[in-house]
Amino acid sequence: MIKPVLRSLSLILLSGAFLGACSDNDNDNSANSTQPFSELFDQGITRYLGVYTPMSSESQGDTVQHAFGAGDGPLCLRGGEYAMATRDKGSAELLIFLEGGGACWSDLCAATSEASAVIPPAGINDPERPDNPTRTWSQVYVPYCDGSLHSGDRDWDDDGDGQTDRFHRGLHNLSAALDVAVTTFPSPSRIVLAGNSGGGLGTVFALPLVRFLYPDVPIDVINDSGIGVSKPGKPEFLMQLMEEWGQEAFIPASCDNCIGADGHLTDYLIWQLDQDDDTRLALLSYTQDSVFADTFLAIGGPAFETAMLQELGEQEAAHPERVRSFIPIGTGHTFVQLEPDKAIGGTSVMQWLDAMLNSPEQWSTLNELTDSP
Repeated sequence: MIKPVLRSLSLILLSGAFLGACSDNDNDNSANSTQPFSELFDQGITRYLGVYTPMSSESQGDTVQHAFGAGDGPLCLRGGEYAMATRDKGSAELLIFLEGGGACWSDLCAATSEASAVIPPAGINDPERPDNPTRTWSQVYVPYCDGSLHSGDRDWDDDGDGQTDRFHRGLHNLSAALDVAVTTFPSPSRIVLAGNSGGGLGTVFALPLVRFLYPDVPIDVINDSGIGVSKPGKPEFLMQLMEEWGQEAFIPASCDNCIGADGHLTDYLIWQLDQDDDTRLALLSYTQDSVFADTFLAIGGPAFETAMLQELGEQEAAHPERVRSFIPIGTGHTFVQLEPDKAIGGTSVMQWLDAMLNSPEQWSTLNELTDSP
């Protein structure tokens, strides 16, 4: 038996909130006339900003590790302490990186449940790597340990014994980390919001919060292997996850197709770019990413590939000047830390990201399925 310790909504009510009628997101940008994502702010996604401060902050060279104590606030999946890090390079450019590490819900739990505030010196996080386009940037490192894509807000007593078994505190954790970010780096000239796997999906939910805290700063999103493909034709799967994790406030009530009949998050990502015209989006994925295709979605590689190509095409068609993708053939998973040297047609991941950030006129979609001779 699964009982929520905190508030719960039925799937019937959730479906009404997500799929209830209003305007078509391609034609109605009324929310954008005031402030990007204002509807989400009104729905409460900023409720934990300004609430938490670190219990301790320890300097290690140019890096500071910030730890939050146990209690009714930032926590990892099994109740452990949450921690994150900042690295001040004296730069006006800021990298906010969201770590990955699986997911956990009532049907499957395969997720990292501890937070390490040590910034891994890998790929885009390596300040010593010569081809890393963010090597000189200041950084906020956001570990992942909540099992709910950096955005959950619901605790669960899975066995009915009166004790919490799952602390989905992602929204607490992310909000606390972003508060440290804006305190440490109050006025960057530009921001890269990046993440891989669960952190890639986490960027989808983090973007409105980053925009709230930095209303006038250009934001480039690098979504590595979290591009929003789900179970084709089964929107109830996404709605189950969002209900279990308490993410309902992230879906605008006015968007009747953000969680549409196709079962994917694509229309929500399109809605986000409709809202925020000072944001660009880089999407990276293997054609048949086995972590998603086999482990978490259980749809198989060919079905994942078909859905992915369709959804990427829709996103690039909706915002052709601001969306690009990097799609090599294979079943691997994540690039920006694990495989930064992966190349398509002689262009590596690091070179592709460098073009995005420094030579946008040379930044183009690379798809090994279509670009191979």
